[in-house]
Amino acid sequence: MKKIISAVCLVFTIHTMSAQLVENLRIGLESNAAWYNDDKTTGAFFDDENNDGDEHLRTNSYLKIDYDFLENFTATVQIESYQPLAILNYSPRFKGTDLGIYSLNYNGDKLEANVGHYYEQFGSGLILRNWEDRQLGINNALLGGRLKYKPFDFLNITGLYGKQRVGFSTSAGEIYGFNTEFDVSNALKFENTSINLGFSYVGRNEETDIEDPSFDELTNAFSGRIDVSAGNFYAGAEYVSKSDDVYVFNGQILENFVNPGNALLVNAGYSAKGFGVDATFRRLENMGFFSERATTGNVFLENNVNFTPGLTKQHDYLLTNIFVYQAQSQVVFADPQLMEAGEIGGQVDVFYKIKKGTPLGGKYGTKLAFNASYWAGLKGDYDFANLEYDVDYLGFGAKYFSDISFEMRKKWSKNWNSIIYYVNQYYNQRTIEDNFSGEQIETNIVALESQHKLGSKGKSLRLVLQRLWSNTDSHDWVGGVVEYNFNTKFSIYANDIYNSGTDSSTEKIHYYNFGGSYTKGATRFSINYGRQRAGLVCVGGVCRFVPEATGLSASLLMSF
Repeated sequence: MKKIISAVCLVFTIHTMSAQLVENLRIGLESNAAWYNDDKTTGAFFDDENNDGDEHLRTNSYLKIDYDFLENFTATVQIESYQPLAILNYSPRFKGTDLGIYSLNYNGDKLEANVGHYYEQFGSGLILRNWEDRQLGINNALLGGRLKYKPFDFLNITGLYGKQRVGFSTSAGEIYGFNTEFDVSNALKFENTSINLGFSYVGRNEETDIEDPSFDELTNAFSGRIDVSAGNFYAGAEYVSKSDDVYVFNGQILENFVNPGNALLVNAGYSAKGFGVDATFRRLENMGFFSERATTGNVFLENNVNFTPGLTKQHDYLLTNIFVYQAQSQVVFADPQLMEAGEIGGQVDVFYKIKKGTPLGGKYGTKLAFNASYWAGLKGDYDFANLEYDVDYLGFGAKYFSDISFEMRKKWSKNWNSIIYYVNQYYNQRTIEDNFSGEQIETNIVALESQHKLGSKGKSLRLVLQRLWSNTDSHDWVGGVVEYNFNTKFSIYANDIYNSGTDSSTEKIHYYNFGGSYTKGATRFSINYGRQRAGLVCVGGVCRFVPEATGLSASLLMSF
């Protein structure tokens, strides 16, 4: 009997330990694969970023494992595979299979500690942001150590050191950081007003082989900010000052061209039931900040220390994303006709809901949204011969970009709703893309969307028609989308955009795509076949260039 009891106890103990191990374990799997084929219309497939660029099959796969143990401890590893090669236009540093992320983390009531890879953001990110975006091919995690201490409910202090992740390696430059957040309203027991103050420091230290350089190996950046809210109003401001930083052009350091940098971000708004308005102003001067100087402006978005997204409306439609603004945060002295020191501008968002039961609101009400953004270069004196510039702090120079959009969302019945969308854009291709032959493009875009519910259990049909007119003969686009949802789990779609204009790279080509997805619980599988237009892919105002290609792609996401 004792042996039986002992055996039962042993089995129970093993089962309990196994259950505990599984309960403390979190696994996430993502795999994206593409087969690129030759296309009679667009030409044979070739990727000149790789020596063996005719490899048609590409995959990006990620296996992330988090394990909780003891009390407040977590271990994290992420294994990544890019074989035989990474998907088109990802950095060639993403190659093979290796350990991409590893860390040991402690999270207590007042203290948080990380050793290994970690992600961090100070303030809005103007001075420091580390993050991962697999769609864009970004992972600039810091490898080192970080401590966060919260001695009081109203005070947070962070100190960090690390080298940025670059592919499966790290940057040559070292990053030092300090941040403090002070909740004034909590400390002083304000009841109806919230006031938060922040101060940050980030240092980038990179040794140089240049004898007696005109710049310091350590570049320092300081940030101060304030956020205030009271009732329905809110406002915030952040200012960044960066010490002298050397100019880099096409990977070459021009040691006699050294300037400081700065940034100003101001945001204010009002929000109430059925109405909201938000306004943002930003000025950037020489705010490109990279953990390795020579990588300034690289197309793969590697080594970025700070975060300067394009502050414009993030559109959802195919034709509204042909001409996309990228923030112009860096100094550019490409030729006497193309000189920049940064950008200045802003955007305004307005939302209003027409009440139900009114003539314009109808039975379900009507939602209206308006957005306007304007961006320009910094006005000043630019001297190409002597590599000098002197800019006005609030002066608006050459116009870079503008975007005005209006959206109406209307529910007509229980099973039918529509969206009417209009966009007017101005795109200075020469300055935004540093394209010497670039045009000044003006567009008008209309999108009409309608979605119909077809019974219960998620069955629906979605239709989108789009049209783009421009002031040039090069761009005259039309597009459409059809999407059918069988239920909440399974959907299929087809879309196409076509340019009847004279642009040599896109003229008379149908950029079609069709595919579908299936979702069950925490698992999602999608598949797609079609043509990819050369251009920018953007997420949250950050963009990367993708080349033209045709092929089959598939994606699998699982977590358990």
